[in-house]
Amino acid sequence: MIVGIDLGTTNSLVAVMDGTAPRLIPNSLGEWLTPSVVGIDEDGGLLVGGTAKEYQVLHPEACVGLFKRSMGVNWTCTLGGRKFTAVELSSLVLRSLKEDAEAELKHPIDRAVITVPAYFNDDQRRATMRAAELVGLKAVRIINEPTAAAIAYGMQDSESEKVMCVVDLGGGTFDVSVLEIFDGTLEIRASAGETFLGGEDFTTALTRWVLGERGIVFERAEMETPTLVSRLRKECETAKRTLTSQESATLRIPNEAGEFNDDSPVVIVTREQFADCTQRILERIDIPIRRALGDAKVKRADIHDVLLVGGATRMRSFIDRVMELLGQPPRCGINPDHVVALGAAIQAALIEQNKAVDDLVVTDVAPFTLGVDSCRIIGSEEKSGYFFPIITRNTTIPTSRTRRVGTMHANQTVVRIAVYQGEGRMVEQNLSLGEFMLEGIPKGPAGQAVDIRFSYDLNGVLEVEATIVATQKKATLVISRHAKGMSEAEIRKAVADMQALKSSPREEAVNRHLLMRAERLYQELPISERDRLDDLLTGFESALEENDTAAIALFRSELEQFLNLFDRGANDADHDGEHWT
Repeated sequence: MIVGIDLGTTNSLVAVMDGTAPRLIPNSLGEWLTPSVVGIDEDGGLLVGGTAKEYQVLHPEACVGLFKRSMGVNWTCTLGGRKFTAVELSSLVLRSLKEDAEAELKHPIDRAVITVPAYFNDDQRRATMRAAELVGLKAVRIINEPTAAAIAYGMQDSESEKVMCVVDLGGGTFDVSVLEIFDGTLEIRASAGETFLGGEDFTTALTRWVLGERGIVFERAEMETPTLVSRLRKECETAKRTLTSQESATLRIPNEAGEFNDDSPVVIVTREQFADCTQRILERIDIPIRRALGDAKVKRADIHDVLLVGGATRMRSFIDRVMELLGQPPRCGINPDHVVALGAAIQAALIEQNKAVDDLVVTDVAPFTLGVDSCRIIGSEEKSGYFFPIITRNTTIPTSRTRRVGTMHANQTVVRIAVYQGEGRMVEQNLSLGEFMLEGIPKGPAGQAVDIRFSYDLNGVLEVEATIVATQKKATLVISRHAKGMSEAEIRKAVADMQALKSSPREEAVNRHLLMRAERLYQELPISERDRLDDLLTGFESALEENDTAAIALFRSELEQFLNLFDRGANDADHDGEHWT
């Protein structure tokens, strides 16, 4: 069985095709969303997901999130005295999802469809595949997040004929795709986006504004009082969610130690203030939307439905902006937090040739232009470094395109084929994917013909073939899922390192999450309520120490009731729409 995984910036999910419809798989805490957060506790134990997110509030230096934004680049962070790359951190989240799926489905899972932002480049996609490989998962398909969402909606509307625009604002990335449904076929017409724009940026902007109102510089506070920023950020995240349904929200400001007291200052934030302090961030959605419509050659009047994907699309200011840009109110028929994972599960069913999706055909597009380095004669000078496109962005894939070029000099017998990805006019503005040499060109005048063929598949694997027209001699470069710079020995070592990290059993993870959530809330409670929580914590810890199953269940139930009563962040709609709707 192939599962579908939404490996998100702030939250990740796993889903599977169940009969005729996809469904989400709960994690060890019984929740659909697994926070994409990793931490190392004081004993060197690994924390992933909700437990790590709770631990991060009080120990921000021991946890890390948002590492998806660093996929495919030379970035590391240090946790517990050890350096981690974004690939390794992502692999730990994937391992957690894999274990959840295996526990639910009662058999091993080794294949997955994994989603990525539409505007992820080749390095970022390969890094995602490498993260899966480190935990024994084969990424049988990497698909764009808005494409996955479109598949979920397309399965529901497979008999319709319409043009839809999917607007996807997740925790860390923004994508927009224009697609058309006709005769059971879902065709992606164009995609655009930005990999450094998401809901977390809105939370950061609100946190910065609240601190600025008190004369505190955000960057300095992050360095000098990180726990204060961490606690305030959680308050701002809760306020941001509250503002999706209410005109104002109240948040408390912790002291420099990150603690709340009965006399902690209180700030009331209105929707208007939130919109003002996030306006510049919100404006960044304009260009990708216009680019996608332009590439798809559609006007906003041609669009039948605008679909919202990603939890951050619940913001009122975002909805208003989308309405302004696209001329109609967007809709959200499937939970925006869940729809990408559900679509990935349907894509997995397509790969498995599941009869439930026999009538659905899906195409996708190349997110970036692909081409080669070329030379030009400018005046009397020869200049190299010009980007020569072979496959343009938003070309339907899989595809194969051939362009003919010629040698620059008389008697030139060798040509260097340097492959790039991007939209810049010069190759230095684009991403280098690799290069190879084509040798054996017959001597003769300049302009000896060479055909360059690019073949690009649905996984983003690119094969580049250069052919000497006169002799039909070929040279080939396959730019595939294998990450650059890692030998087989290095891969084996990385896998072993991932396995060596201590991970709690599923049952223990539930208890640890509850303890950390309670410890975090203890510091937020009024003094008058702390004694009751202290009693519950003591009883729960004693039951765990004695391994008293009945007492553990009793105290766990009472603790959860108490925490749900006082924890303002506990009432998220995480369980809404968990099944196909």
